[in-house]
Amino acid sequence: MRRYQRVSASHHPPMFDRIRDDIRTARAKDPAATDTLEVLLTYPGLHAIWLYRIAHALHERGYQLIARLLSHLGRFLTGVEIHPAAEIGDRFFIDHGMGTVIGETAEIGDDVLMYHGVTLGGKSMRREKRHPTLEDGVTIGADATLLGDITIGENASVGAGSVVVEDVPPKTTAAGNPAHPVGDKEVPLTEDTLANGDALLGADCCDDNSGLE
Repeated sequence: MRRYQRVSASHHPPMFDRIRDDIRTARAKDPAATDTLEVLLTYPGLHAIWLYRIAHALHERGYQLIARLLSHLGRFLTGVEIHPAAEIGDRFFIDHGMGTVIGETAEIGDDVLMYHGVTLGGKSMRREKRHPTLEDGVTIGADATLLGDITIGENASVGAGSVVVEDVPPKTTAAGNPAHPVGDKEVPLTEDTLANGDALLGADCCDDNSGLE
């Protein structure tokens, strides 16, 4: 499976465009998000990713201690811990956020949705790629634990409370401890397939599916 390449900041849109995209993403994926100002001021998952981006830029420029201190402040303020060396793409949204941990060598693609309590952890004590890679469009349910240098393929989903220690193929839903594929390989995120939303993804279904697109 392919690995994401380290992306320089010049490949990302300007800061305010990214913030605008983040707010649009929150409103699209959270049915409770009805007001832009409310999202801007009260969504800790967004605040965590914004602080991470500053810390990541500092880390890339060699200011590791300052970056770690900013990351520590972000954890105190939001309940979300993101190592400043992690690689995270655009429109990443952490719903609720509390208890989320993203390790140093984790790589996250674009348009990834993650619920609270998720851990992207490592299994190795060596200085190597030891945290998960989440490709574009992945959804990770609440309190899931992903361990080691594994890859969650594009548009795959991991069920709430699952423990994942092996790769998950694209467009696959995996659940359980240890996690394994469930149901059909391609599982559309519709109201029917998420009838037990809390059990699968830790989310509530919305009437028009607007939060799931």
